[in-house]
Amino acid sequence: MKQYDNMPQSSLRSLLQGCIKGSSASQARLYYLYADKMLQLCMQYAHNREEAEEALQDGFMRVFTYLHTFRIEEAFDGWIRKIMINATLLKHRNKTSVLNMITGYDPNIHDERIEPDFITKYDETELLRLVQQLPSSYRTVFHLHVLKGFSHGQIAEILNISKGTSKSNLADARRSLKAIFEKHHIGHC
Repeated sequence: MKQYDNMPQSSLRSLLQGCIKGSSASQARLYYLYADKMLQLCMQYAHNREEAEEALQDGFMRVFTYLHTFRIEEAFDGWIRKIMINATLLKHRNKTSVLNMITGYDPNIHDERIEPDFITKYDETELLRLVQQLPSSYRTVFHLHVLKGFSHGQIAEILNISKGTSKSNLADARRSLKAIFEKHHIGHC
């Protein structure tokens, strides 16, 4: 794992300026510093590793294209993470619809305030492994809401869906996860 987190701000600024000027050496260094961590991030939203790798490449193309818009007073890590998440979600949109439009939203069933006990008993690594088994529409909303803390309104805006669809997909994701846990006879349920 690269140690870009400890990179002095002046070194990062110099590296980013080199990338903006089109220096292939600076671009290669930036890629080398961030690729592993960004691939892990893309894997959280992608259907499989191949899709995550494609999203990573697309994301870095966007980084190099739009780097001139980055304001150095912002956190670069947050800026690049947002680009990578959007690149991964865009992969879904381009291949198929990101979300299966689920009709029949029932607020009595889809209560966003209830966090089932079986979800909170797992560490993030174990949960991510099981979440990868969900259909992409459920997995995406689950990641954004439960693991990343986005509201349904924010998710609706990011994915270009309704707030109700986000809530419905989250409830269906939880129901599917519970079934996956029970199928695997996981003792936490």
